[in-house]
Amino acid sequence: MTGLLYLDTAAAAPVRREALEAAWPYLAGAFGNPSSHHEFGRGPAEALADARARVAKVLGMRATDITFTSGGTEADNLAIIGMALGALTQDRTQSRAQTQGRAETAAPPRRHIVTSPIEHEAVLASVEFLTRVHGFTVTEVAPTSDGTVTPEALTAAIRADTVLVSLGYANNEIGTIADIPTLAGIAHEAGARFHTDAVQAAGWLPLTGLGVDALSLAGHKVGAPKGVGVAAIRARVPVEPLIHGGGQESGRRSGTENVALAIAFATALELAEAELHEAADRVRAIRDEFIATVLGHVPGAFLTGAAGTVGPDGRATRTPNHASFCFSNTSGEAVLLELERLGVTASSGSACAVGSDGPSHVLTALGVEAEVAQTSVRFTFPSSITPDRGRAAARAVVSAAESLASSFA
Repeated sequence: MTGLLYLDTAAAAPVRREALEAAWPYLAGAFGNPSSHHEFGRGPAEALADARARVAKVLGMRATDITFTSGGTEADNLAIIGMALGALTQDRTQSRAQTQGRAETAAPPRRHIVTSPIEHEAVLASVEFLTRVHGFTVTEVAPTSDGTVTPEALTAAIRADTVLVSLGYANNEIGTIADIPTLAGIAHEAGARFHTDAVQAAGWLPLTGLGVDALSLAGHKVGAPKGVGVAAIRARVPVEPLIHGGGQESGRRSGTENVALAIAFATALELAEAELHEAADRVRAIRDEFIATVLGHVPGAFLTGAAGTVGPDGRATRTPNHASFCFSNTSGEAVLLELERLGVTASSGSACAVGSDGPSHVLTALGVEAEVAQTSVRFTFPSSITPDRGRAAARAVVSAAESLASSFA
């Protein structure tokens, strides 16, 4: 496995040594419970508070906005379900107060959510839960063929009873970047909250100045171990907790905190942020050459997501480390197997959809035929990629496609 070229960082990035070293003391000697009011608890409590403040600084938020979770999926669930139910409770309380002692009917609570059909499964499943169990309604904004949700489309989807908009910052399957500041501004003008899944953006795109009420992150995308994430939700926003108990994490997520992984997350996120601009520029150039080689030498291959890397307004339209293709007349799984034989590992899409035999819900929502969508292969580059390794990967893709072409002609 050591000799393989790993091009699947959208699933999990290599763990940073610095993150492990920072976490180790809190797995060994400083093992106390941070809620304990004695010497063994004070050190972990201070370290946890420091990790929270460090994450908040990277995000341009306050420490009280940061809730540590078990990963990106829980962070999405807490942000979407927690904010929607929190607003529902707030609306009911305000309506009762307004109509107390009067005959008029209170305004109905807001139960409408806007999202898109190409969101991560954690987002779509959270919204589905709210519709099935709590009577919310949902509008899925149709994206353009490259996965962009336009301001016009979002404006048309928002209603008077819209309580929450959830749209991803960077799509995990196709790499398309959303104009989050503009979209969040539209939601706020209509009185709705805005959440973005920023899991795939961390380490590659700016995380400040987004203007959102909440965003979700996962540690294993930036070099922390798996099992830690962050739901960054403005403290002023009411949130109904999903996990009940001792009231840790400012009452938003009960349970003894994982101090070691919180520290690992803060360390990895800081390092990724410090390296962001240099890594993004360097990897983008390698990725662009990779895309050009594949499209120029593999008949029938086409790029999914944004065709260019920068739009006419100068805004980046695809994450710097991402390239995804459909290989017509070929099997995506066959390409992956042949690539691994040649020393390159990639994926067929979201690692969270393992076990699904169906085509990507992202690609079919963009109008790709189901049969063609099943030929998709995603390449996501590590920050350590070199030009030579990028060229070697492109040659391997061309070789794999050529060797399989006759079998699927």
